Amino acid sequence: MNYERLKTFIAVSEKKSFSEAAKILYVTQPTITAQIKGLEEELNTKLFERTTKKVEMTQSAAILLKYAKEIVQFNDQAKKEISEIEETMYGDLRIGCSLTIGEYILPVFLKNLKDMYPLINISVEITNSNNIVINMKDQLIDVGLVETPINDPQLIVEPFLEDELILIAAPHYFANKEITISPDLLKTTPLIMREKGSGTRAVVMERLQAAGLSPDKLNVIMELGSTEAIKSAVAAGLGVSIISKHAIKKEQKLQLIKAYTIKNIAFHRSFYIAYRKNQVLKSTTDIFIEELKKEREHTLIHLPTSNC
Repeated sequence: MNYERLKTFIAVSEKKSFSEAAKILYVTQPTITAQIKGLEEELNTKLFERTTKKVEMTQSAAILLKYAKEIVQFNDQAKKEISEIEETMYGDLRIGCSLTIGEYILPVFLKNLKDMYPLINISVEITNSNNIVINMKDQLIDVGLVETPINDPQLIVEPFLEDELILIAAPHYFANKEITISPDLLKTTPLIMREKGSGTRAVVMERLQAAGLSPDKLNVIMELGSTEAIKSAVAAGLGVSIISKHAIKKEQKLQLIKAYTIKNIAFHRSFYIAYRKNQVLKSTTDIFIEELKKEREHTLIHLPTSNC
């Protein structure tokens, strides 16, 4: 059986849609239809019942799906092992990355990776954690770097870097020279937050709620989808925010933003690498994960490995 036909069949089976399968495989819908028709003719059976609203698998398709996944996996493993005997590593690497990691942590690491493997073609999509999970499961990206732990049976999730979120404000925003802000003061202070679906926002809300500050008691005046936009708003004196310490190094040096702690509330977290479980990873993905783990050891960060 043809490899491409089987990949198409698996995509249609999982998405239950010819049009959605076409999107994740980057082909036209007529191509999907032709691949499925060719497979049905080869096997002399009908694989899908199609209506105007949905696609349902037949009994034959249910049997084929189990073997199709194994055939594709063996094929991918064979190609991977053959590529590994070549001295030059090349190929595509598609990374999905949360905003804080993508803008302030990943660039330096990618520079080092590109120096070691110049023929790897790297593309990075910076988006929130929810979109990264969806795109990874749809195989639109190979690996994800996210700011919050993910509990999904289809993914392996491992911490790779520690981070701390801190309260930021413009210099002299607070009347007194506080270093630590009380929870009561925070409740009345205009707060600028990341958008819903952001890993940073999820951590902030979780820790504040655990400390007795429910979201409806906060004075959230603005939601922004960019850390850069948040920093600009804070520096302009519109309010305060809680973001990663990695994101404000330049602004602190230029004295545009001042960092504070919140009394009795800590915002320590880990950044995570995520990739699909029970699937042969591309050699470029393996290299990326391996080098990222080396970087973790190099920076003497000790974190437990866990599969979620």
